[in-house]
Amino acid sequence: MKKALITGITGQDGSYLAELLLEKGYEVHGIVRRSSSMNRGRIDHLQSYEEGEGKRLFLHYGDLADSVALVKLLYNVQPDEIYNLAAQSHVRVSFDIPEYTVDAVGTGAVRILEAIREAGLGKHVRYYQASSSEMFGKVQEVPQTERTPLYPRSPYSCAKVMAHYLTINYRESYGLFACSGILFNHESPRRGETFVTRKITRAVARIKAGLQDKLYLGNLDARRDWGYAKEYVEAMWLMLQQDEPDDYVVATNETHSIRDFLEASFNSVDLDWKEFVEFDKRFLRPAEVDLLIGDYTKAKTKLGWEPRTRMKGLAELMVQADVDLLKKERA
Repeated sequence: MKKALITGITGQDGSYLAELLLEKGYEVHGIVRRSSSMNRGRIDHLQSYEEGEGKRLFLHYGDLADSVALVKLLYNVQPDEIYNLAAQSHVRVSFDIPEYTVDAVGTGAVRILEAIREAGLGKHVRYYQASSSEMFGKVQEVPQTERTPLYPRSPYSCAKVMAHYLTINYRESYGLFACSGILFNHESPRRGETFVTRKITRAVARIKAGLQDKLYLGNLDARRDWGYAKEYVEAMWLMLQQDEPDDYVVATNETHSIRDFLEASFNSVDLDWKEFVEFDKRFLRPAEVDLLIGDYTKAKTKLGWEPRTRMKGLAELMVQADVDLLKKERA
């Protein structure tokens, strides 16, 4: 039975990845930060895997800020695969807390890569680093590929660039099987409520139910390449099943504006978004990323992966999930 360790297991991507690996028969270990309140809603449905003789899901208290704890955990668990998904992942918030963001995202990657070496796993373990399309920032070519020059435009994306190149450096310097997935925007009903897509779909459900009057947003002209997170974690797993480590863009090769996402979301419940959306400058970034669109040719050719869900279908899926969730809450 293969063992996998996931940092950020309680997040959107971590929860879908844990599901996938458990379905494939893995023993899954996840790192969770100690908190006075429980933050495991995205993995509550996996509780059956934490119980009984056939237990295959194990959660460990830890943090990427604690290098000693990471070494101990890796030494005790001896994972075959490590997926580093933990981060302060909100781009706008990274301008407000840049030092913490860089420590969690950039230095956190150093700590776990070093922990792999200290625990003596360098020749055994396979490592996945969650890189980001935000690294392309002020894009230097359209569409973006694995060879496109990076031009980060936020503390978050700068930290991701650091982690990305560290992964390449450890692969080349120490022979680690280390891969980076350059994932473009990927959303789902499990997306955090402060991210623009989920903020929109949650508001649509509430407006339709008469519980909310307006939705306040910033820049509606930004264009993104949106895919479905549940499909994107499949690409993560496939990267670690190859004969050689490499880096891959994971995207849909389509770009849509926030206006487009608004229209698809509101149209799904027969509403006109223009009647409910208002501008609020508080949600503007100090430096904007105007356009992202990824070319996933390499992932398709080498991994056999390609997206199945496009922006319109994703928006409809998320709105329906938020409508259903609101009905449960009201009941």
